[in-house]
Amino acid sequence: MASSKNYLQFILEQLSELDEITYRAMMGEFIIYYRGKIVGGIYDDRLLVKPTKSATAYMTDPVYEVPYEGAKEMLLVEAVDQKEFLTGLFHAMYDELPLPKPKKKK
Repeated sequence: MASSKNYLQFILEQLSELDEITYRAMMGEFIIYYRGKIVGGIYDDRLLVKPTKSATAYMTDPVYEVPYEGAKEMLLVEAVDQKEFLTGLFHAMYDELPLPKPKKKK
């Protein structure tokens, strides 16, 4: 099941206080970037983030889910309706996220 544009717009609105939130559509789902780093994505209308130490510590009861078959587990963000929680989570995770890999020149 692909994610809906409506759910994407809802998540983007919840993250609107953060600078440099972008996304990229990929196979019916959406990859979410914060200041150029991949934070997670929207899979089957669920917000999943990378399981960094800070993200795990920030969540009260972390729940791990697989975004799609064969993928590594990610953290399910259930409190998507809490704008302050989401912005705090993204801030907490940022320093632990890897830098994007340099693009190869053609």
